[in-house]
Amino acid sequence: MKNIYCFNAISHYGTDMLNDDYMLTDDVNQADGILVRSASLHELEFPASLKAIARAGAGVNNIPLEKCAEAGIVVFNTPGANANAVKELVLAGLLLSARDVVGGIDWVRENREDKEIAKAAEKAKKAFSGHEIQGKKLGVIGLGAIGVLVANTAASLGMTVYGYDPFISIRNAWMLSGDVRHTANVDTIYGECDYITIHVPAMDSTKGMLNREAFAKMKDGTVVLNFARDVLVNDDDMIEALASGRVRRYVTDFPNAKSAGMKGAIVIPHLGASTEESEDNCAKMAVAEIMDYLENGNIRNSVNYPACDMGKKKSACRMAVMHLNIPNMIGQVTGALAASGINISDMTNKSRDKYAYTLLDLDRTPDEAIVQKLDSVEGVLRVRLI
Repeated sequence: MKNIYCFNAISHYGTDMLNDDYMLTDDVNQADGILVRSASLHELEFPASLKAIARAGAGVNNIPLEKCAEAGIVVFNTPGANANAVKELVLAGLLLSARDVVGGIDWVRENREDKEIAKAAEKAKKAFSGHEIQGKKLGVIGLGAIGVLVANTAASLGMTVYGYDPFISIRNAWMLSGDVRHTANVDTIYGECDYITIHVPAMDSTKGMLNREAFAKMKDGTVVLNFARDVLVNDDDMIEALASGRVRRYVTDFPNAKSAGMKGAIVIPHLGASTEESEDNCAKMAVAEIMDYLENGNIRNSVNYPACDMGKKKSACRMAVMHLNIPNMIGQVTGALAASGINISDMTNKSRDKYAYTLLDLDRTPDEAIVQKLDSVEGVLRVRLI
């Protein structure tokens, strides 16, 4: 029996996928796998039983990735499962920034007691008029699952769309509309576009990338949208850009002490992935990843270990070895098995930065002595028999 612990409420469409080999446990110290959404795991002492954590969402800043990797715990996320939900909210942000709908709604609320409000509205509405997005230029920084959907939809609405992503995947490149103009230089987006939306992960190289330097390259009156990560925008520099008029409107899904009070900002309370459909999709994807890993050793959509897929386990035993990406690891593993007369019918080895993963199909199950021998090899982080 494999025990699964849920740190947050996980959609039943995901947990219903767990078969009779699984049990939802109330004791995290007995967990083989953890399902989590927003709860922070940074202070958690991981039990020895824990093999995998699946985040029902894309961001994983609530999970200590390095600590997990060192303990041989695979961390999964669910890229693309919430992409449509975020895309739709980005489009709403585009429209809200083009026309002062928010200001108009506030005016109506403030004047709700006026019996002649209909007549007054005809005079007041000039203050809330704006522009149409058709024919305007949109720059999409980051062409991942969400960025591609935003770019394609904006192009279908008649916008001239520029896309920037030096690391675009082959799959996303195929999905990108032919109407989207791909640029190899982000400065083209800064200098050309009326609207700029960012869809990149939060890394050392991207944190604060929309800053004073970037704003200086933009046209006066540019609209900036951030539905990706709070830290991608330097808030102090954004306040200056809004005050100067270089940025006309800032639309963000991340309220904080600075953005909540920004004059010229539309701040949404982190609703990007908050739809029933998105939560269901993320839960189903997270559960499928954990089940495939626990049952077959396959890794899909991990953020701390390499992707590896040998299909459904059909051999007498499948061995998973998590280790550092250093020389002679494969030789030591296969040598120990050969010395015990165990035949390897299939094997794959994948690496990701300093960590590696070796999956082997064996003709019989190794005894405990072999497992302990491999566990003791310097650089081996975990040995698991499936």
